[in-house]
Amino acid sequence: MKKICSILILFVAFLSSAQNLYLHCGQLVDTKNGTLVPSQTIIVYGDKIIAIEKGYVVPENSEDIIIDLKSKTVLPGLIDMHVHLENEYNPKRYMEQFTANEADVAFKSVNFAKTTLMAGFTTVRDLGGTGVNIALRNAINNKLIVGPRIFTAGKAIATTGGHADPTNGRKKLLMGDPGPEQGVINSPDEARKAVRQRYKNGADNIKITATGGVLSVAKNGQNPQFTIEEVKAICETAKDYGMIVAAHAHGDEGMQRAVIGGVTTIEHGTKMSTKTMDLMKQYGTYFVPTITAGKAVAENATIEGFYPKIIVPKALEIGPKIQSTFAKAYKRGVRIAFGTDAGVFPHGLNAKEFGYMVEVGMPPMEAIQSATVTNAKILGLSNEIGQIKVGFIADIVATDTNPIDDISALERITFVMKDGVVYKN
Repeated sequence: MKKICSILILFVAFLSSAQNLYLHCGQLVDTKNGTLVPSQTIIVYGDKIIAIEKGYVVPENSEDIIIDLKSKTVLPGLIDMHVHLENEYNPKRYMEQFTANEADVAFKSVNFAKTTLMAGFTTVRDLGGTGVNIALRNAINNKLIVGPRIFTAGKAIATTGGHADPTNGRKKLLMGDPGPEQGVINSPDEARKAVRQRYKNGADNIKITATGGVLSVAKNGQNPQFTIEEVKAICETAKDYGMIVAAHAHGDEGMQRAVIGGVTTIEHGTKMSTKTMDLMKQYGTYFVPTITAGKAVAENATIEGFYPKIIVPKALEIGPKIQSTFAKAYKRGVRIAFGTDAGVFPHGLNAKEFGYMVEVGMPPMEAIQSATVTNAKILGLSNEIGQIKVGFIADIVATDTNPIDDISALERITFVMKDGVVYKN
């Protein structure tokens, strides 16, 4: 096993050296125009795409390398706008917050990050953890470990007793009174301080829990938990620091306050009304549905002891509704961004989301675009990722079969390149 790992590391290092890489692609997904282009050669140097040529171009320099993808469909690296790389839910998850050290969380996150990359997701937005996710991002950026490009919120922001209050469900001796530093606020001033603390900690973006949640140890999974004034204070401060805001929300009133307050994305959106859908269209807010997570929590809630008892009714009620809400929102013209909530279900299964989106009416190409050009735009990286285009970062993945004909092909990624380095072939 050690010998195989050593060979793989040498292979990756070899393919990331100074040579040009010539990728002979059977067909290319043009995510900007929504078309398939046959028989293309992508030329990569360093971490960038330097040329795209018709046909299968043979390099003149003998030191350049040809990668044969003639039998494959080639796409830009996929982008998931909602993951939690620090953990993966299991029956011991709620006890682990008392038994696991930061180092334990970190070691697990390394495996989750690698699994995510190998599934074809070269960029992710991590929407909340303990702060280990910031160190994980840094380690990947410094090439110490293997994983996707991460944009992280660090620790999510909640109100006292809210979905991301880290002391929910604890006895009084351990409950305390967490404040902005710990991501708990109760006024516009505290909201501003919490955002600035996230910035100081190294977060890339902000997440708030605009309503109750399914998996927090609290009774209500949908009540509004921020005032509009608090949301506005968060969004205005985040804008000052160059960050966008994501809002976890299941209940309708909390969603409306988040949209009016200025968030960029609504996560989950389970009980979204047509009024809220129209409000999102008016404000240009994106919907990140996380259908896979909804299905997973509903299924896990039927397993005795998987969740604390207070969570089970919420999971059974809310989980099954997300897919139908997505279908209504898509048909009404709400802008859709791809996101899964991986970590609520096993990492690496992110691409199941595509199938659930297509199942209720979104065309396969639009589903792919939601995970490429749309998400790149939200992240402010429209000129760097989300397309296979000259000058863009060489994030490239491939499938053996055409995902436009069979969207489940994206669950079987057979080639992964990130930053011009081949990690899977």
